[in-house]
Amino acid sequence: MEEITINVIKIFMLGAMSFVLAFWLTPILTHFLYKYKLWRKSIRTKSIDNKDLVYFKKFHSEKEIHVPRFGGLLIWTSVLALAIIFFLLSFTDIWWFKKLNFLSRSQTWIPLFALVAASLVGLLDDILQVFGKGKYIAGGLRLKYRLILVVLIGFVGAWWFYYKLGYSALHIPGNGDILLGIWYIPFFILVMLATYSGGVIDGIDGLAGGSFATMFAAFGGIALFQNQIDLAAFCIAIAGAILAFLWFNISPARFYMGETGVLGLCCALTVVAFLTKSVLVLPIIGFLLVMESGSVIVQLLSKKIRGKKIFLAAPIHHHFEAKGWPHYKITMRFWVIGIVMAIIGVAIRLLG
Repeated sequence: MEEITINVIKIFMLGAMSFVLAFWLTPILTHFLYKYKLWRKSIRTKSIDNKDLVYFKKFHSEKEIHVPRFGGLLIWTSVLALAIIFFLLSFTDIWWFKKLNFLSRSQTWIPLFALVAASLVGLLDDILQVFGKGKYIAGGLRLKYRLILVVLIGFVGAWWFYYKLGYSALHIPGNGDILLGIWYIPFFILVMLATYSGGVIDGIDGLAGGSFATMFAAFGGIALFQNQIDLAAFCIAIAGAILAFLWFNISPARFYMGETGVLGLCCALTVVAFLTKSVLVLPIIGFLLVMESGSVIVQLLSKKIRGKKIFLAAPIHHHFEAKGWPHYKITMRFWVIGIVMAIIGVAIRLLG
């Protein structure tokens, strides 16, 4: 019982410290971002299928000017800093420092790698967007290059899982495992790509932050029930940093998360789902990501096959904007949906 209490204290302490660290770093980061005017110099005017973004321009033409990107830096740098600090302090004789170290080969090496590697790719994309470089819409890495890099990160993760950790099966809650063998590797990559497609959720102040905080908190709970304490601490540390980001991202946003936040969080979320053998409940816990990416896919297919749109705008949060919903109403209602779905997903996962 005492060990359980200490582990729970460890998890919540790291979450709180992550929040405080990110909160403390925000004025430093925002001063730098505003001083050097690190925001997009132009906004998107074309959709992915090269059509005019009528509703997007209507609601975002003024809003996105003079608001910096790079807010996601707060999240992954805070978690990385805590990981390094307590890893180094674990070499001392102070037992609390040893206990607060959450770096471990079997639990957090690969999700931390995915978080940092993908965030660096996103950082490059944000830099190119800010300076109008690259040939993607409004600047930035072309979509195909981002997908290639996500596949590469996914392959490294899949290789580690299969060859180093011995994972090769898909868990079905309440039923058992299905052996995938070597097919585990391409399946892992496909899930990472699918999760990343949900990154289009980053489009309204506070929406992505609240959604990702809920998802990581849910997986932190699953990891705790599985006695993966270091992984639970990692998830809650991310959630804590996201809450600090969210404090400053609530409308009107001081900065946007950007690709350096979204890409890193999506890839890390995928790895956490595989580590907790919760891949089949990932679409439930991450229901908002599925809904967002699904709305884009359905919209594109409808325009191609039927010649007309289903939604006024896509992703779906822009559809509700076009219908006249205020930003805060969309954000809060999506948060509620995300929390309810996360609870359902955790309950299903704990069946077996």
